[in-house]
Amino acid sequence: MFRTDHPVRRICLIGMLSALYLALNLVGFRAWSFHITFASLPVVVGALLFGPAEAVLIACIGEFFNQTLSYGVTVTTVLWMIPPAVRGLTVGTAAAALGRGERRLDQRPVLCYAVCMAAALVTTAVNTAVMYLDSVIMGYYSFAYVFGSAVIRVGSGVLTAVVVTTVAVPLVTLLRRQGLVREVRS
Repeated sequence: MFRTDHPVRRICLIGMLSALYLALNLVGFRAWSFHITFASLPVVVGALLFGPAEAVLIACIGEFFNQTLSYGVTVTTVLWMIPPAVRGLTVGTAAAALGRGERRLDQRPVLCYAVCMAAALVTTAVNTAVMYLDSVIMGYYSFAYVFGSAVIRVGSGVLTAVVVTTVAVPLVTLLRRQGLVREVRS
């Protein structure tokens, strides 16, 4: 397993990636019950660089601020932090498991795309469950709203995962090559 050379550097990178998550989420496309955004890019980059714990932190911090700025703090704010955290956990766990070998996940493009697309499917399923819970708790449940656009959300999630992976893999390689993320064997 790899770890960065200094905890302060890691904390700063997690903070910067969380801020990037928020910025990318705010410039997304919203329509009816789905949202197309590239906010998952910092989560995937964090997962490939650091592993699951840091990726979950990036997702939770970024989504907390997104929820707070978009809707304020509500009883369901924490629920909306779960789907992006699941993406970070999924990709980060795969990256950590494969990081012990000769080649990391980001050095295996086909596998990396498969993991990121699988994470997108799981994230979409969890997002739909959270949408259902939020609609019941807040009193606006409609089957058409929650499940009517599920096929569109799955398709846009997988397509977004392909685009994000296409950007994340060379970005992670560049960050490692430029020394912004120095790693030592543990």
